[in-house]
Amino acid sequence: MTFWETLLLAVALSMDAVAVSVANSLAYRCKAREMAAMPLLFGGFQGLMPLLGYWVGGLFADLVHRYAGIVTLVVLGYIGAKMLFDGLRGESGDGAVGMLTWRVLLFQAIATSIDAFAVGVSLLAMDVRVVPACATIAVTTFLCSLLALFLGRRFGTALGDKAKAAGGLILLAIAIKAIL
Repeated sequence: MTFWETLLLAVALSMDAVAVSVANSLAYRCKAREMAAMPLLFGGFQGLMPLLGYWVGGLFADLVHRYAGIVTLVVLGYIGAKMLFDGLRGESGDGAVGMLTWRVLLFQAIATSIDAFAVGVSLLAMDVRVVPACATIAVTTFLCSLLALFLGRRFGTALGDKAKAAGGLILLAIAIKAIL
């Protein structure tokens, strides 16, 4: 696998994290710590999961592949539905409702990186140098999520009261896509 193929894979894997970053920045008032943690956690989990998949190999790959969509649906579906409900209730007039918690952020990082575990198994099958590939995936996801935060902030101001509902819809769309 060439560097460019690895980079394309990394961009593809980062798209769920990008969408969640946008949704979070639309929907939540984030402190600087959470803003910094988001791309770090998303990038870290996206880089760690293929490494775990590579090392574990075929032992649990079928199980993870079979239930990854369901786990993603439950976690992101719950968070997205709650955000949509809260946003439609209009709890705040500044566009962002509530604070993003570390627990929610951790669940999001795990849920958006489950598919990367299965990618790690396929990296093993393709005899890819896993550490550089995982580093590329982690850095790419970090950079894409960072960019998404800034874009989400910009659009969040324009959306006003509907920002949290929009973020919830994005998470629900990702959750539904995970089972299709």
